[in-house]
Amino acid sequence: MSLEQLIEHCKNHDTKAQEELYKLFSSKLFSICLKYSNNYEQAEDNLQDAFLTIFDKIEQFKHKGSFEGWIKRITINTALQHYRTEKVFNIVNENEVEDFNIEVNEDAVSLDYLLKAIQALPDRYRLVFNLYVLDGYSHKEIANMLNISIGTSKSNLSRARQILKRTVENYNLSEHIQSL
Repeated sequence: MSLEQLIEHCKNHDTKAQEELYKLFSSKLFSICLKYSNNYEQAEDNLQDAFLTIFDKIEQFKHKGSFEGWIKRITINTALQHYRTEKVFNIVNENEVEDFNIEVNEDAVSLDYLLKAIQALPDRYRLVFNLYVLDGYSHKEIANMLNISIGTSKSNLSRARQILKRTVENYNLSEHIQSL
């Protein structure tokens, strides 16, 4: 069955089609949930909530644009939902924000270590970092999604980068010391 047929069957509340759609996309969507959740259990809950929303709103999908992009956006919004009501974001002046790049020696730091470092960031920094750097959203889109100002988004990204830079520098230093 093609993806279009699968979607149409899901629109008719066909449970077998829903199960197939779940099998087809659950691993990709779970990795998104992990990026935006505090732990594995919360990611599992967010995945289930995302699929409930997808199946509930699938009639709104009109086969314009990417279905995968549509369900990814629903998944991200679902995972971010509980952060919207919490006060995890600091209000900042946009003039306070500095932007800089982090130089990472890919041979010196493993991808696994970087992912763990990102996961260890405080919620407000991790969410903005993931949305901006890993998922390509603009600061304006992030501000709308998280109900914060553009300046707060920029500031939280800057602070996330600073923390990651220090983490990578400390990792490289400890690796260098161990090699002596």
